[in-house]
Amino acid sequence: MNYVELERLRKQSAWRLLTADSAPLIISFLDQAFLEPNARSYPQSQLASKLDDYLYRLNEQIGNKYPRPAQDYLDDWARGENAFLRKYYPDKGDEPEFDLTPGTEKAIEWLRSLDQRPFVGTESRLLSIFQMLREVIQTAETDRSARLQTLEKRKQEIEEEMRELRAGRPISYDPTKVKERFLQIEDSARRLIADFRQVEDNFRQLDRRAREKIATSDKSKGQLLDDIFGEEDAIAESDEGRSFRAFWEFLMSPSRQEDLQKMARKLVTLEEVKALSPDDLLVRFKYRLMEAGEKVRRTSASLTEHLRRFLEGKAWLENKRIMEIIRSIERAAVDIQSSPPRDSDFVSLEGVRPSLDLTMGRGLFDPDKHRKLMLENISVVEGEGDFESDALYNIHFVDEEELRRKLNEALTEATQVTLQEVCSRFPLEKGLSELLTYMNIAAKDETAVIDDESRQVITWSDSRGHKKRATLPRVIFVKEKIYEDA
Repeated sequence: MNYVELERLRKQSAWRLLTADSAPLIISFLDQAFLEPNARSYPQSQLASKLDDYLYRLNEQIGNKYPRPAQDYLDDWARGENAFLRKYYPDKGDEPEFDLTPGTEKAIEWLRSLDQRPFVGTESRLLSIFQMLREVIQTAETDRSARLQTLEKRKQEIEEEMRELRAGRPISYDPTKVKERFLQIEDSARRLIADFRQVEDNFRQLDRRAREKIATSDKSKGQLLDDIFGEEDAIAESDEGRSFRAFWEFLMSPSRQEDLQKMARKLVTLEEVKALSPDDLLVRFKYRLMEAGEKVRRTSASLTEHLRRFLEGKAWLENKRIMEIIRSIERAAVDIQSSPPRDSDFVSLEGVRPSLDLTMGRGLFDPDKHRKLMLENISVVEGEGDFESDALYNIHFVDEEELRRKLNEALTEATQVTLQEVCSRFPLEKGLSELLTYMNIAAKDETAVIDDESRQVITWSDSRGHKKRATLPRVIFVKEKIYEDA
């Protein structure tokens, strides 16, 4: 690292946070408010209330060192290009929200890494490096015979281990290795969650560049959209975009989620791990990833929303300009009619008006207004239809509370269930109306996840026994208090 690079880093939020006079206050509060509960953002009133309580307790301990209102501190921390907090207005609502910047989270995580650990594990890191080197070499190998040879060698090693276990070989168990690998797993999990704010910030920078192009570009609408969509495709197909897409597909697999949760719960119950007094990071790891990943997806989707608004605004401006031109032509025509020019060069052109034939612009049939309508005077009698009208009286009511009860019953045996699993356990009795009510419950539930990129098929039978099916986004219902038994 050279002098110029260090001078640039010194002006960024992470370095400025570490050298700030009130760094202990800022770091301790932001860690307690954002990182410990894995909160992605707060409304301004809620975060100001938390800081006000924190300052009250802190001033009682150390004297009245921070007498200013909580809102003043938040505004200072969110001011400037390299702020510690990001203050923004959400898509819905008029109250600003606060979120950590990636640099601030990196600084706090770096300070956390300075804590003295029970011991420093070196073997697990070496084994991880060795394992990753082997995986990279195997993945990059394009020779079919060489890859088959590697797989055969691994197969022989596994079969040899299975034979020794069947023969009664004692299973070695090293408590130190368990502790060492647990600390490494915990460190990697924290780093992964912290990386999400950087990924979200990258998508946000793309959104910002697109808005700047919209505001300053003189290109036509088609050329400008080509540039914007090209940039969006570039980040989606970049290494970071591909990696995030693969991560989200992996995380949305119910079987892998269940495996991750089972292994995490089993790990924290080991006596060697309990001796380290771990927090609930790994137990809540899956849900923290889902919360962080969902916020990244919403940030990415906001780019499409801004482009839609741009198209609507651009079309409105173009229509307004066209109407202004038409008005000016009409005014010029009126002026010429009252005082036609006497210049011999002025000529009239015939047949220059374009002929338009708009199918949807044709008017409806209008009977001749002068024709006198004659109505036959007949007596009206009650008729008999040639179809069954019972269906008109089969009006049913979908009880939303009953559906919520079914969801709670399904969630007593699992931490999360998909809508497909719920409908399999409790078949739909009222068809599409009941299915739409489930979707309405998921839309109103903050803990539910609606994955637009995945699809699920739900089938049911109507009153006549006919099979029906609907294809819709995957819906996942999550138990609200899932950590009480951890």
